[in-house]
Amino acid sequence: MSAGGGRAFAWQVFPPMPTCRVYGTVAHQDGHLLVLGGCGRAGLPLDTAETLDMASHTWLALAPLPTARAGAAAVVLGKQVLVVGGVDEVQSPVAAVEAFLMDEGRWERRATLPQAAMGVATVERGEWRPKEGTSDGMVYALGGMGPDTAPQAQVCVYEPRRDCWLSLPSMPTPCYGASTFLHGNKIYVLGTRIPLTGGRQGKLPVTAFEAFDLEARTWTRHPSLPSRRAFAGCAMAEGSVFSLGGLQQPGPHNFYSRPHFVNTVEMFDLEHGNQPCPLGSVESFSLARRRWEALPAMPTARCSCSSLQAGPRLFVIGGVAQGPSQAVEALCLRDGV
Repeated sequence: MSAGGGRAFAWQVFPPMPTCRVYGTVAHQDGHLLVLGGCGRAGLPLDTAETLDMASHTWLALAPLPTARAGAAAVVLGKQVLVVGGVDEVQSPVAAVEAFLMDEGRWERRATLPQAAMGVATVERGEWRPKEGTSDGMVYALGGMGPDTAPQAQVCVYEPRRDCWLSLPSMPTPCYGASTFLHGNKIYVLGTRIPLTGGRQGKLPVTAFEAFDLEARTWTRHPSLPSRRAFAGCAMAEGSVFSLGGLQQPGPHNFYSRPHFVNTVEMFDLEHGNQPCPLGSVESFSLARRRWEALPAMPTARCSCSSLQAGPRLFVIGGVAQGPSQAVEALCLRDGV
């Protein structure tokens, strides 16, 4: 999102969610914002599903998820929302995959993942066919953290018509909670989050930046991220990948330093293959003016939010303040509100 032509950003505050939660799964489908699962006040995964009608600003309760979970991935396939993986009530990764049928208001179970995992990254590629009421889309699931708490390298693709998962070549670098982007016929994968337990590899951020060619089914390594950071925000715009902020971790060149939050931003030009380079402090980067600009502060300060871009709005949902939050706010252009 960039504010060109003199337009300004503003926050739009929506009615709070009926249920406080963090690590919820969010999706946007035909003017409705869906918030599924997550962790509630007791710190346990929820089966609660709610939807916000963005036109009437009204929340409605949906049929509960068949499997209570937090940290799941979501993919919209036409009139269906596919919920993939996550962690269950006993803190174990799950393989369950379930689809919410928007028109019918009910859940259906789908073929399970080949391996149970939380923090799976998903990418959808395909088109919805309204006349047939079907999708020829394919859903790609990458990485995650398995029951052994180690990052996974698994890659698989879901075929909706056959309701089955097929294995693809594994990622060169196992990762958990990675950011993924579809650009042309390639899926780009970068970054990771830190699991709370596990071996040394599982506790450090991954700096690898890799791409999977969907036609050739081969992986390519790109230059690694210069900074070893966890919880960085990632985005793609106009053929460039951005990595923003996060928690700086000790590495080969700063082994004795303590973890600390940074405002580092790095950009990689996919077309020219430029090495990532620092851009400076972060609020918003205007691609038109090639500079960073201050934006209005969030109405509700919090962390560990779920986020989703839907049209001109960037939703910030739930999270933690003095406990799980029910705040729902969206950053948008003034003339798009």
